[in-house]
Amino acid sequence: MFDLFSGPHILLLLIVALVVVGPKDLPKLMRTAGQWTAKARGMANEFRKSFDEMARQSELDELRAELDALRKERPLADVHDALNNSIVPPDMQSKPSVSVSSENVMTPIVHEPVEAEPPLPDPATVTDVLKNPPAP
Repeated sequence: MFDLFSGPHILLLLIVALVVVGPKDLPKLMRTAGQWTAKARGMANEFRKSFDEMARQSELDELRAELDALRKERPLADVHDALNNSIVPPDMQSKPSVSVSSENVMTPIVHEPVEAEPPLPDPATVTDVLKNPPAP
């Protein structure tokens, strides 16, 4: 903002404001000028945000249009059909893969109780075996 005014220019403006407005009303003038500046900055920020939002919305609309076009065209539909036809046999394509009847009801599997693991050997025995290994 102060790129247009150099040091001497600002000093000259302050001296003119002091002479024209007077030292008594200068703080009120500066406060009012600060409030106007804050309002102008707020309006500029709001305008910039709304402009960015419009740009973002237009980009989203373009992406949606491209996605809809791709869905309608289905460029890989022939590959999808070829893969399905080669994997699934023709006689299985029209039949359902699973039928439910009273004969197909699964029964729960009952597990046998697991025997407890043998207790671990005494650490003293393990150290003795490690120090004096049995002869092969």
